[in-house]
Order: sequence, then structure tokens, then C-alpha cells
Amino acid sequence: MGPHPAVAEVRLGVRRSLAGLTPGDLVLAACSGGADSLALAAALAFEAPRLGLRCGGVTIDHGLQDGSAERARQVTTVLTALGLEPVLSVRVSPSGPGGPEAAARAARYEALDDTAARTGAASVLLGHTLDDQAETVLLGLARGSGARSLAGMAARHGRYLRPLLAVRRAQTTAACAALRLEPWDDPHNRDPAYARARVRHQGMPALEAALGPGIAEALARSAWQLRADADVLDALAQAELERIQGGDGTLDADGLAGLPAAIRTRVFRAAAAAAGCPAGSLTARHVASLDALVTGWHGQRWTDLPGGIRGLRRCGKLLFTAGPRTGAGQPAGPPAREPGLPAREPENAEGAGGLD
Repeated sequence: MGPHPAVAEVRLGVRRSLAGLTPGDLVLAACSGGADSLALAAALAFEAPRLGLRCGGVTIDHGLQDGSAERARQVTTVLTALGLEPVLSVRVSPSGPGGPEAAARAARYEALDDTAARTGAASVLLGHTLDDQAETVLLGLARGSGARSLAGMAARHGRYLRPLLAVRRAQTTAACAALRLEPWDDPHNRDPAYARARVRHQGMPALEAALGPGIAEALARSAWQLRADADVLDALAQAELERIQGGDGTLDADGLAGLPAAIRTRVFRAAAAAAGCPAGSLTARHVASLDALVTGWHGQRWTDLPGGIRGLRRCGKLLFTAGPRTGAGQPAGPPAREPGLPAREPENAEGAGGLD
């Protein structure tokens, strides 16, 4: 008899994701100990040797819960028992703008980047599932974050691979049960303080109750369809950014105004991210405020952006600078403005997903 169907499905996703790697390459599974990443790690341990690849694992201890160090130790023990080598545990201290989810995400990816560089890993596998993809799309839709956000997570982005984007969360849970692996249920995944937890346990069930089953699959399918379009538009925007950006990093306002809106807004996003705005925190409201500095300018001086960054118009140029900060790390006070012009309130947006 072959493996349990859920185990086979997870292994198939991993096998397809590893195609194209060179024999001898090291691949790391990022594992929190939850069902998704634990099933992923087990599949990597099974598939990698058959493809001539080396396989290891890494767990990130965010230090946000009591007993997190012991939990990380338990995860490394399980990963070692699966046959992964090397197995590492990395402690991080999330801090910064964008809310706790965004701070944890930034710290996590920085740690994964450092670990991959230190070990010489060719790829890092992440355990995001079809359900995570659907939640990401819904969060982006709710925040009005644009087509790139609605395109969800990429199956392949640099060294990062997401083999399970076509696999349901229920399947990873079933795979762990079939392999007699005991996943950890992170209480943060049910904490309503986190937007993703509210979407997972309230939003998605409400949508399914109102519209019928298949919502997760439909959202993930929409992400896949939008990604190709978003990739083309982003490439065009990058070319325009390079064309109109001066040597001092400023952007010509007239050059921006002459761009189609779909390209111009992407130039704003790219420039703001390069200036230090946290990934995923720039909302449609922020972009509209930047656009007003170019297409509806009537003397307003600047707009505050996430991460303490300001977009300003000066002498026909758009530039991004670091605004004054308070002890909490946010811009100090309301932005200066011309008489009669309303102040623009800075906004924060939570970041997306974890290892599971």
C-alpha cells in the first residue's frame, strides 16, 4: 500500500517545488511545529534524498510567549528525528512599525535570510497552504491594498519556495496524524487581536455560510490569475521608476503625472518601499495621498507613510524622507500644512502570516 492520500499530496507538492535544484544543494524547511510546516518538513525529509538534495530545518523563536524557548527545542528534536541535518533554532526579538504581525514577519524573514546565508542553503521551504493564500487575498481586499496584494503569495520568490499553496490545511493536519506527528497549536492563531486570526475563524466561515463552500479555492484561484498580470505591471513600473528617478533619488513630478494610473501607483509603492516603508503596510489611502502630491497638488507639503517615512513634493520633485519620530517610533505630531488644508493621519496596517 502507498502512503496516506494526505501524505502523498504534501509530498507531491514538495517534489514539484524542488524540481530544478542541483543535486547536492541544501534545502531548509522553516518549521514552527504547527501542522502545516511539520508536514512540510516530513515531506522534505522523504523527497530530498531521492532527488540527491541535502535537507535541513530551522525554527524561529519569536519569544512572544512563555515557554517559547522550550517549544523551539522540541521542534528541533522532532526535525532531527525526521532526519534533517542541519537543524537550527534562531531567537529573534520582533520590533518596529506596522503592528505586531508585521514586526514578527520582518524579524522572521531576516532570520531566515541570515540562516540560509550562513548554511549555504539554496532554498527555504515555507508551509503556507491554500487556506493561508485565501486569507491573504481577503486581508488585502479588506485593506484596499491593490492588485499586488490580491495576487497573494508567490509559489517561488527568490530562495523561498511555498510547495503547499495548492494543499488545504485539513490535509496537512491529516498528514501529520498519518505520520504520527504531534503538531503544536499556536494560541496566537486563535487570538482575535490578530487580523489573520479573525479572518480565519470568523471571516472565512461567515463567507462560506453566506455563499457556500469553495470560497478558499476561489480566492486562491483569483490570486493565481492576478499574479501574472501584476508581474507584468510591476515590471513596467520598475522601468518607469528607473527612467524618471534622478541621481539623488527624487522623482520628477511631471514625469509621474504623465504615467497611466496603474503604473504610477506602482511606482509610488516601489519608491516608498525602497525608502523604508514596511512591506504590506502601504494602503490605498497612502498611495492616494502620494498621488495627490503629483496629480492634485495645491500646496500641501507632505504625507506621512508607515515606518516614519514622509513623501514630499519640493521644487517639482517627489522625494521620500524619514520624518521626526516619537519614542513609540511614529512620526511626531501632525504634518505641517498650508492654511486651510487638512492634516493627514498616519495609518498602520498589520502584516501577513507566519510559518504555518
